[in-house]
Amino acid sequence: MIVEFIDANRDELGVEPICEVLQVAPSTYYAAKSRPLSARAIHDALMIPTLVALWTANYRVYGAQKLWKAARRAGHDIGRDQVARLMREAGIEGIRRRKKVRTTKADPTAPRHPDLVGRDFTATGPNQLWVTDLTYVPTWAGMAYVCFIVDVCSRMIVGWRVASNMRTDMVLDAIEMARWQRGARLEGLRCHSDAGSQFTSVRYGERLAEIGAVPSIGSVGDSYDNALAESVNALYKTELIRGPGQGPWKTVEDVELATLSWVHWHNTERLHGYLDDVPPTEFETAFYAAQQADPTGVGIK
Repeated sequence: MIVEFIDANRDELGVEPICEVLQVAPSTYYAAKSRPLSARAIHDALMIPTLVALWTANYRVYGAQKLWKAARRAGHDIGRDQVARLMREAGIEGIRRRKKVRTTKADPTAPRHPDLVGRDFTATGPNQLWVTDLTYVPTWAGMAYVCFIVDVCSRMIVGWRVASNMRTDMVLDAIEMARWQRGARLEGLRCHSDAGSQFTSVRYGERLAEIGAVPSIGSVGDSYDNALAESVNALYKTELIRGPGQGPWKTVEDVELATLSWVHWHNTERLHGYLDDVPPTEFETAFYAAQQADPTGVGIK
């Protein structure tokens, strides 16, 4: 740090006067300047732009833990503490979540579907349990509303929709996308939501029945009843909507285009701790490969 301070002020104050005040011999400064870089310094100089590029490619949201794992997956021999130190030197950091604002508008007169989940957000394979919820994004042109449908087993976003309203049609469109990606008939599938009016509508239940699925609605009505879907919404708001370099959002169309890119990244590149730090597509590929190798399922965890 002394060398850096002298470098920054030598033109204005001179090396010798600075060294006299700091009680450092000028020869020490010149020796430090002529000394070749250490192996650590060279490695750091090479790794900082690599880490910044990885951080930027992942929506600038990764902290030290995730960025370290992303660097290891990319073939770089680097330690977690070193990543944290280089992130500080580069002036980058992971993003932090904000508190969630609830947007559910329940219809107290509508009959509810039973709670088939009981806050147990686990599944032994894809297409057994989906969760869905709505969130919102303020834009200059008005409010944008977003619906995600997430496969619990793989954390894959299988359907989504951005619209300028919260009508049931937007949820049905998200189901149609999920059906197009996952298949026309998914017998035994449960699709869990909160008690928002979109999810208690007759058309919502009928559309799920068309693909062999059954609706499920949290029985208590607090945030834990649909915690996984709300967690995905929080990631979306933190990583994309309020992420570094994002916004202000001007139109619903801008949000839709950005959401398309984020969903692709979330499904194909984002490292998920629940999946042992692999993306959902990679997890599902490994799952089906193991299932094909062991059709009985005895060796599949």
